[in-house]
Order: sequence, then structure tokens, then C-alpha cells
Amino acid sequence: MNEQEFYFKLSMFEQQMQSIQQQLQAVEKAIMDMSTLSIDLDELKDSKGKEILASIGKGIFVKTKLLSEELTVDIGGKNFVKKSISDTQEIIKEQIKKLRDTKKELNKALEEINKQLTEIILKNQK
Repeated sequence: MNEQEFYFKLSMFEQQMQSIQQQLQAVEKAIMDMSTLSIDLDELKDSKGKEILASIGKGIFVKTKLLSEELTVDIGGKNFVKKSISDTQEIIKEQIKKLRDTKKELNKALEEINKQLTEIILKNQK
């Protein structure tokens, strides 16, 4: 392998690693967001009839009265269903599990790239 090929491969591996690291950061943020959501849902339990601050987006809240503890949940494909707080937390728990599985797969991919990178560096040193 000539020097140009070597540096091209190093650059390619670096780009792959950066991409995976960005994906890992996004997955980690999603896990944290989902965990926070589940904790926030705990605060809604036994709150029927109480006033709460409801987010309407981008740091904007409105004071509202909680009429029901039944939630309308997007289950994908623009399909919405009515769920209890506990049922919604179960859905969140499953999503967190899938995100953690994705995180494991991304870490495995990163390890594989590191392994290949080490092999190429060692071969080039010989």
C-alpha cells in the first residue's frame, strides 16, 4: 500500500468514526430525553383537576387544568391512541431499550473500525 492509499484509508476511517460518534451522541440524547419524559409523566399521576404548565413548544408553556390522566400517544405513522400514564411509560421503556440496543450496535461498529484501523497502521509500519 502506498502512502497516498494509506492516508486515504485513514481519512475514510476517521469520517466513519465521526459519523458513528455523532449517531451515538444522538442516541444518548434520545435516551436521556425519553428517561426525563417518563419521570415527568410520574408527576402527572393523581393530578386530575390540578393546574399544570403544559409545553406548547420551544420553551413556551401555558397554564392549564388537567381534565384527564388519559394521554393521546403517537404510535408511529401518524396513528394516535389513548393510553394511561403507566401504559405510556411502558412504551417509553421499550423505546429506551431499543435505543440502548442501537447504542450497543454503534459501539460494536466503532470497535470494528478501530480494529481495522489498527491493522492498517501496523501493516503500514512493516
